[in-house]
Amino acid sequence: MNQGWTRAAWALGVWWAAAVLVACGGAQSPQQAQKTQQAEPAVLSLGSEDIWVAGRSGAALVGAALTGAIQAERRADLRAEVGSVVLRVVRDNGEPVKRGELLVKLDDAAIRDTLVSAEEALRAAERSLEGAERTFQRLKSLQSQGMSSVQAMEDSEVRRNLAQSEQVAAKARVATARQQLERTEVRAPFDGVLAARKVSAGDTATMGKELVQVIDPASLRMEALVPAERVGELRVGQAVKIRVQGVEPAERDGRIRRIDSVAQPVSRQVAVVVDLVGAPGRAGLIAGLYAEGSVDAQAPTVLAVPETALVRQGDQLTVWALQGGTLKRVPVSVQPRDVRTGLFVVTQGLKAGDQVLRSPGSRPVDGQRYTVREG
Repeated sequence: MNQGWTRAAWALGVWWAAAVLVACGGAQSPQQAQKTQQAEPAVLSLGSEDIWVAGRSGAALVGAALTGAIQAERRADLRAEVGSVVLRVVRDNGEPVKRGELLVKLDDAAIRDTLVSAEEALRAAERSLEGAERTFQRLKSLQSQGMSSVQAMEDSEVRRNLAQSEQVAAKARVATARQQLERTEVRAPFDGVLAARKVSAGDTATMGKELVQVIDPASLRMEALVPAERVGELRVGQAVKIRVQGVEPAERDGRIRRIDSVAQPVSRQVAVVVDLVGAPGRAGLIAGLYAEGSVDAQAPTVLAVPETALVRQGDQLTVWALQGGTLKRVPVSVQPRDVRTGLFVVTQGLKAGDQVLRSPGSRPVDGQRYTVREG
């Protein structure tokens, strides 16, 4: 009986040990279950709205932006060249003018008196020169006959030369007075439009005071500024889309004519001149209107991503790329944000056609699988 009991107890112990081993092998602690879930992340289900293709055609993403105004290439600020009182202004703002047409008349009474005095002095100098010349010739003839001294002839020659110098000086005074008289009449230097009238009848015009401004509407162009860091993208002859405020059509075609080699001293921006080409060209434009330009940089393909696709890790930027059914974290280098499109141009890390998560957030992990929903 003791032997039978011993055998039964041994069999029961073996069964209990096997049961414990099976239970220990088949069950997982909460920590083990969490590790298993982390090792095998859930498959992401993505729609087309979750995916961004890093490849866009055209130069709109990198073309430099120009800001400036429509200005006339041929413009003249006519200023007073003599100090006087304005008698009348013949033309008003916006009126057409012809080359040589009188625009402003200044008081010339004092200058006319100066001219009369200079002309009288010139006539007196000419009479004095004629008398001195006759005296010199007579003494020269007498001296050759031995009837006059050499000293007398030389003294006569000196007086003749002095009278000649006085005549030259009198002619110069007359020419100056006539020139001053002409400057009391301000005339148009070319065909155009009176753009700005700065004086009225009765005003005192000091030397250098601006009187009127004349422009040639046929020479309108865009004078703009561009940030110094974008100048390297510009070339003479590049096409520009110009948007002018306040006129129709608002958008016109242009072409870069000149890029300054010196930056502005205050803003540190560089001046650019853009000619208006094609139709409608300069039709309907007014000098001084604000204008914006978008330069065609002639880049065949531009890689760009939205700001939401970029993930910052310290000093490094990365994107989540979709590669063969799994997600991969890819480091990228980008240019500064384009203010017009809001996109970042990728210079390194992606190629045309690469797909990335548009807004990854904190969900993905490296190597995580994904599927793309139809539609």
